[in-house]
Amino acid sequence: MVEEREDFRDRDRDRGDDGDGDGDGGRDRGDRFERPRGRGGLRRRGCEFCIDKINVVDYKDLDLLRRYVGDRGKIEARRKAGVCARHQRVVSQAIKRARHIALLPFTGEHIRVSGVLAGRR
Repeated sequence: MVEEREDFRDRDRDRGDDGDGDGDGGRDRGDRFERPRGRGGLRRRGCEFCIDKINVVDYKDLDLLRRYVGDRGKIEARRKAGVCARHQRVVSQAIKRARHIALLPFTGEHIRVSGVLAGRR
């Protein structure tokens, strides 16, 4: 059994394994993995509600809610809106409440007919 272990060590040595456990066989990967990821190296901004420590979103605050509704009347995705999952649920619930009592339109067609802009800042 001891001999088998030595065989494995010899095999790894023959492959040029540097023993760092990354399985690259001792090859240098260059700077391919050292480059900053993402577009332009921009830092992601945090959730607006977490930064301001807002836990409750008022459904009557239309200026705030319109930032999270697209031009077609759809609720913006969490990644696009830049909010965390917890606050995305709170915002979507507030938007649904505002739609139910006709403070916000359900579709983009209502926006075009009424002429009320629901644009984001």
